[in-house]
Amino acid sequence: MPSNPAPVLRARDVDVRYGAQLAVRGADLTLMPGEVVAVTGSSGSGKSSLLHCLAGVLAPAAGSVSFGGREYGALGDEELSALRRERFGYVFQHGELLPELTVEENAALPLRLAGQRKGPAHRATAPVLERLGMGEFSDRRVSQLSGGQAQRVAVARALVHQPAVVFADEPTGALDSVNAAAVLDEFLTLARDRGTAVLLVTHDEGVASHADRRYVMCDGRISLGRGVPSPATGEPASRSAS
Repeated sequence: MPSNPAPVLRARDVDVRYGAQLAVRGADLTLMPGEVVAVTGSSGSGKSSLLHCLAGVLAPAAGSVSFGGREYGALGDEELSALRRERFGYVFQHGELLPELTVEENAALPLRLAGQRKGPAHRATAPVLERLGMGEFSDRRVSQLSGGQAQRVAVARALVHQPAVVFADEPTGALDSVNAAAVLDEFLTLARDRGTAVLLVTHDEGVASHADRRYVMCDGRISLGRGVPSPATGEPASRSAS
């Protein structure tokens, strides 16, 4: 990794609005290659809305989000869809698995959408499912899984195509401590060994404590955690990041 890499993702003065409600206000956030960043805050603080905007799922009402120096607003619909499909991995809060597919088919979906044939895609998926303790369930359908098992499949699906950025919304919320540790280890290994940037929205202080940097959200506003180095200066932050 270069000694001074460019940000992989950057949000500048971002607002997210639902009708008249302003869910995110003037958010600035920078995500570097190989960095794990946690966003914490109470329910309703705007964490998930910000994550969905950074992931290209929601368009900002104001401000800009860019990946690799290219603003989402400058991309056509097909370009933005390709970016989300090929360069991003998602773990949404409620899994969002396809119930008609098996565990293996759900986890392999990003590779299949990228054009890989079934055999190679499923072979690539198998070791990820094994590391997450789901290998023995590969032929089961989602309806036969517990909530925690389904969440681990969602994590496998987000990681199997080795994305540039993983967006994870409460990825360990439905897991016991052992499986939460396994999921967190997957994220940390992906960041450390492959330079993947990981953005975690979490209520879990244990998960947040493993992040390289931590942001806190309150009433739609985001700030760097106290004593956390700024990505731009390396100096501890003591003021709002927005």
